Amino acid sequence: MCAGAVLVAAPAVGQTGYGYGVSQPETTSAALARYIRTLASDPRNFGALIGAGKAALELGDTQAAAGFFARADEVNPRSPLPQAGMGAVSVANGEAQAAMPYFTRAQQLGAPAATIGCDRGLAYDLLGQQAKAQADYRAALTGPDATEARRRLALSLAISGDQASALQVLAPLSARGDAAVGRVRAFVLALTGDSRGAMVAIDAAMPGSWSRVSPFLQKLPTLQPGQKAAAVNLGIFPDSGAPALATNTVASPYSASSVGTNRLASIDELLQSPPASAAPAEQPSWQPAAATAQLAYAAPVPRPTPSVQPAVNGRKVWLQLASGPNAEALPEQFRRMKSRNRTLFDGISGYVARSTDRARLVIGPFRGNSDAEIFQEDLQSVGIDAFSWTNSDSDRIVPLGTE
Repeated sequence: MCAGAVLVAAPAVGQTGYGYGVSQPETTSAALARYIRTLASDPRNFGALIGAGKAALELGDTQAAAGFFARADEVNPRSPLPQAGMGAVSVANGEAQAAMPYFTRAQQLGAPAATIGCDRGLAYDLLGQQAKAQADYRAALTGPDATEARRRLALSLAISGDQASALQVLAPLSARGDAAVGRVRAFVLALTGDSRGAMVAIDAAMPGSWSRVSPFLQKLPTLQPGQKAAAVNLGIFPDSGAPALATNTVASPYSASSVGTNRLASIDELLQSPPASAAPAEQPSWQPAAATAQLAYAAPVPRPTPSVQPAVNGRKVWLQLASGPNAEALPEQFRRMKSRNRTLFDGISGYVARSTDRARLVIGPFRGNSDAEIFQEDLQSVGIDAFSWTNSDSDRIVPLGTE
């Protein structure tokens, strides 16, 4: 599921993921168009959903990728591939902590470290846990994302200060003329304090660019380990959230104006529509356009968080955190839980579900049991017990504090 890093250009030609690609080389945008044609006539085609998610991710469109993986999870919730894909989406958005429950769930469903290691390794790098990151990258060297895992391993070793090992890891890529190795080598030198060598290397890889990227390369050694990983892998600097000027990446196939809910709405229409009777070559209206010069960043895709609504009707899946006869005590209980890990509860609101015999403190609603299980495991990691609960039609559920 590992997509090419922003500062380390993804290959323009490659396989399209998890055994669903074609035998001959194919551009990523062509693969995405092919998957979309399949989904137009077969919206629940699991292989096409996974392939489309991976292709969208490789093209930098994390929001569309998340939509495809979510649909794939609905089709086959026992497969590790959608969970691994959502983890990769979170990592691509710089949401390392949010990615971990997805990777945990993927592994529980049978995903080997060789498959998820490239992306989980980057999550560990972003968290400043370079030893764990490097172990995952090494596991991924035997998997489908071996080339990108090798690039990320070299960068991680450089973040750890081991320039010699980092350059040694890059040697096989240099030997076969990998297009991105020159930039990776420049970043390795910059990360380990050799700014002059980095300037020479980056000018060789990207002629005439040294003056533009000089501030970036000189600043790298001053960052914290997690910040370094975000900078060289995702192009994100502290307090900016924007791509670095040093990017030389495969461009997104979407213009900046197309990123957002309109395209996701088109995906929903496509995947919910009945099978098309049109000719197989007919394209949906939102098919990829010509590549643009600038990578279009989508809004971050967080962990599977519950939606916030003023009131809830109908049967939904929730996580129950507490219950008792006294609803007035629930706000304080929720406040104490949030204080244990504010990052985990960021953006999550509590609800009170009133039954005839008790009041429940719940969070949700979730799309299904799979998403609820992921967040339940995340809560358990900070010592908070929760269990899945589905309300009845007679339960009254309102936001906490409004009852």
